[in-house]
Amino acid sequence: MAKGTLGARAEFFPMRGARSFSVFAAALLLAGSGGLVGAHAATSTLPTVPPAIADAPCGPGSKPETGTQGRVSAADVASGRAAQGYTCNTEIRSHYGRTGGFKVFRYIDAAGHECAFYDSTLLFPTAAALNPTQRLGVFVLDMADPAHPVQTDALTTPAMLSPHESLSLDTKRGLLAADMGYPTFNPGFVDIYDVHKDCRHPQLQSSSPLGILGHEGNFTPDGNTFWVSSAGGKTFTALDISNPVVPKLLWTSAKYAIHGLNVSDDGNRVYAADLGNSPGLWIFDSSDIQKRLPNPQMRVVSHLTWPEVSIPQVPIPVTIGGHPYLVEIDEYSRGTTTSPNSPVGAARIIDIGDETHPKVISRMRLQVNQPANRAGDQVKDPGANFLVQGYAGHYCAVPSRTDPGIAACSFIMSGLRVFDIRDPYHPREIAYANSVVNATKPGEGASAFDMSAPAFAPERGEIWYADGNSGFYNVHLTNGVWPFATAAAGTAQTAHPAAVQAARVNQPAQLAPAAPPAAPAAQLATTGTSVPVGAAGAALIGGLALLGFRRRVAPR
Repeated sequence: MAKGTLGARAEFFPMRGARSFSVFAAALLLAGSGGLVGAHAATSTLPTVPPAIADAPCGPGSKPETGTQGRVSAADVASGRAAQGYTCNTEIRSHYGRTGGFKVFRYIDAAGHECAFYDSTLLFPTAAALNPTQRLGVFVLDMADPAHPVQTDALTTPAMLSPHESLSLDTKRGLLAADMGYPTFNPGFVDIYDVHKDCRHPQLQSSSPLGILGHEGNFTPDGNTFWVSSAGGKTFTALDISNPVVPKLLWTSAKYAIHGLNVSDDGNRVYAADLGNSPGLWIFDSSDIQKRLPNPQMRVVSHLTWPEVSIPQVPIPVTIGGHPYLVEIDEYSRGTTTSPNSPVGAARIIDIGDETHPKVISRMRLQVNQPANRAGDQVKDPGANFLVQGYAGHYCAVPSRTDPGIAACSFIMSGLRVFDIRDPYHPREIAYANSVVNATKPGEGASAFDMSAPAFAPERGEIWYADGNSGFYNVHLTNGVWPFATAAAGTAQTAHPAAVQAARVNQPAQLAPAAPPAAPAAQLATTGTSVPVGAAGAALIGGLALLGFRRRVAPR
């Protein structure tokens, strides 16, 4: 595969329930993708990548990793050490369920109820029999007692049954939404729920196929627009949900292969993960759509790629010391392979002070992500040779867009990793939690499968995440590592602007820049399969079939 090209790609996540379905789905997706490479073939010349971040210093009460940063070795699994879990400046405050998906959210409604929302499977319709209520869909937990979560609901409309990476929460209006996704794409049913009145029992506002095709999604911060991207489906759509009961199509395009995205606070910029010919970052001017102009246009502000790019997942806009940045993470390795010759993208911070010339200023990588370690015996660890698991990154999240203090990221088999980003030029790992409970595949040792973007309860020092192999976790950070000692309640201390400026002056040397991206084209490379009209129609029929399935699984 040419450098900088992802080619066809499909994500697949079998669970322990419905194994025959999982094996069939894996064969189907892998046969159709052409972009997944299973061979582990080390060569004498490994790719040059940025260095790994330093190990977190672990304080009292920790159960630190026993070897390479981020590794759960086969020896630890066999000896029983892995079953004890790995913690560094963390403790598990509570746990619920047996499975998890890609997103976790926290919300406090108008009545003061505190809730968690998370999608309950990595691949619909697996795993229902493993969960306490034997249900599918998006789970709702009452977190009135954070040490004892109580499930109060399960959302089972089409998009909530199979949201893939699209589950989104708008805290301003109290809306929860998703588009129906899949490792490739799905018909773009968009389901919108009101959680403002009683988050314990969300109320359906609408369910419509206006998203065209689905995979990822997100709100504008004002809650009036919902964006739907389909990655390999190559559709990118904006919906007006100012009236969530009657959503309207605002704009759609088949020009870009967009993965995850976020929107600026004013709604005038879309920061999107690009999966096209030169994968990386798109910055779009979305002001026409935000202003609801007739015949709106999306204009390209800039594009960026980086030498170690794999599969860009999502960029998150933040300001640190008054300066704008993006926290971005790539999923898996380039080409989704276990070969050490294919770099793991991992996470980075991008300076967008000049949005026409964004630049990578620092990285967040673990030792297990480095080519030399990927060429060693860690590939024999349980789960490490499964193409869509392994030692790599998947999602990051921050507790606030303004001076967030930390970024918490899912590093799949390495669990939840927490980074201090107050100095964006020199992020450092301060904590981690990794529960190694169940196996991904029959006959294999246990492994973590953390793919989720976590949520935060800063006033209690909690981070909530979900592991595909073991469920929902409430992790409490210990030893005073976060919230930072001088922070106000519910916020995180940030580096003084002068300190950030000094860091800019003394920034570390960077890798040589990647080749310039190709000009935006009407036809970009995709990450899944192509989308002929017939396939889109078949997907829509499948979505309608889900409606009937939902009627069968819904409680009576």
